[in-house]
Amino acid sequence: MKFIGILLLTLVTAAAVCAQRPRAIDKNTPTDATKAAPAPAPQNIKAKYEGGIFGYPKTMEGTLSFDDTNQRLLFRRDNKDLFFIPYNAVTSTFADTQKRRPKSATVAQNVPYFGWPLGFIKTKVRYLTLQYSDPDTRVAGVASFRLDNKDVVDSAVYTLANKAGLVPRGDIYVKKKDDAEAKKTTP
Repeated sequence: MKFIGILLLTLVTAAAVCAQRPRAIDKNTPTDATKAAPAPAPQNIKAKYEGGIFGYPKTMEGTLSFDDTNQRLLFRRDNKDLFFIPYNAVTSTFADTQKRRPKSATVAQNVPYFGWPLGFIKTKVRYLTLQYSDPDTRVAGVASFRLDNKDVVDSAVYTLANKAGLVPRGDIYVKKKDDAEAKKTTP
């Protein structure tokens, strides 16, 4: 019995040591700097507004539109313009992913005996998150829009960043300060 215990302990230790070996790095995979740009976003994207705009506290479904003639990102609901964010007001944007439990899984987990594993079900929710600071109205905030999938979010972030003049910094896009503006803020 002692021999079997030592043998099992040796096998577990060997498995743990093998798991800690350095990973091989593939030189052919692109890095962030050479990553291919996503496809341009469609002109209208189905979206769910999750909050962040002053005066619109409730979530609502509608469409996000890139209004290039007026240089703004427009949110519409029932063919009615609700609010917009000018491209020059966008200071940063990024794609966000959160794991959420669906309401049906929350309800189903309360079923006796068979429901407990259903509480572990979670889905990925994709967001287009943007930070804005409007120089005309002096209103600033963070707005988020729930989009359908990762490809749509990536293309929307890339398109908005290009139209707003943002530069990549890691996985996010930010607006660089002008030299004159940077000198005003430094003491």
